[in-house]
Amino acid sequence: MTGKPRAIDCDVHPTLPGMKALAPYLDDFWRDMIEVRGIDSFESASYPPNSPLTARADWRDDRRKAGMTVEELRGRVLDGPGVDVAILNCIYGVQLALNEDMGHAFTKALNDWVRAEWLDRDPRLRASIVLPMHNVEHACDELERCAADKRFVQALMLVMGEVPLGRRSYWPLYARAEKLGIPIGIHAGSSFRHPVTSLGWPSWYLEDYAAQSQGFQSQLASLITEGALGKHPNLKFVLIESGVTWLPGFMWRLSKFWRGLRFEVPWVDRSPLDIVRDQVRLTIQPFDAPENEEIVAQLVDQLQSDDLLLFSSDYPHWQFDGDAAMPAGVSAELARKIRVDNPLATYSRLGGLP
Repeated sequence: MTGKPRAIDCDVHPTLPGMKALAPYLDDFWRDMIEVRGIDSFESASYPPNSPLTARADWRDDRRKAGMTVEELRGRVLDGPGVDVAILNCIYGVQLALNEDMGHAFTKALNDWVRAEWLDRDPRLRASIVLPMHNVEHACDELERCAADKRFVQALMLVMGEVPLGRRSYWPLYARAEKLGIPIGIHAGSSFRHPVTSLGWPSWYLEDYAAQSQGFQSQLASLITEGALGKHPNLKFVLIESGVTWLPGFMWRLSKFWRGLRFEVPWVDRSPLDIVRDQVRLTIQPFDAPENEEIVAQLVDQLQSDDLLLFSSDYPHWQFDGDAAMPAGVSAELARKIRVDNPLATYSRLGGLP
């Protein structure tokens, strides 16, 4: 590849075939624990693997799985729609392990599996570092360990974890990420220690899925009001699978009340909207808007910035009709920024693309 890529896909999901795939990347103790404890999977039952949103029907194999191999990814993302670079975000339930040492061991194994089974097999692939967030020291260690490989371009955590992400206990992690030039990706998902809605536990996957935007709103407010973004002005946060249309209204509300309550948070010395424009980015899938070009154009205009959105297919999840990952109503000039310029500006490590 020479010159700029045609598109950079900022959210692609490799599917781990099962716990045994991690065994070669675990030390003897934790490899034995798989057998002794009978650990078959860390998948959460709250995420239905056979849901139509999980993968398009024609992308599934005979086992109803999708995204299982590099070859699949090449044909459906890299070679087909004209994506020259894809960032892998492996969402597997290692974050659900409440034992800090277990979570650290399995997170390391997952990152090493991604490196060996995916990054080493196609030079167009990059990846996020999955972090063991139950222990910030472990998260810092894993960030430093994987950052030595320049193909890891982002750190990854779930939007609904133990506590709000703006808390000062996380600042050492943010300081290291800022120093390394590695953005923090916050992906839809939960460790399920707390309800995924502000009202308690829901009954159906539909409620869980729609409630994810509440989590993103709360985390964004926490990062701003606690001062995490102001403390680390060169660090970017990428909201992945957050949706897009909630942001303008929420930021209007947060910025309005900041004007009246900023005496309480004097370290927030400028409008939250300005902070978001500088340091927060969102992937475009799922793009939660009607299929109406005029409405989409209005929503994009309400973001008040052409720099916020990053291209993503969310493969093999299926959030759009056919192969049209870019919403109708986005101008050609903005589409170019979303596909290439904004990802390059967000992920400094992509500057060394072959």
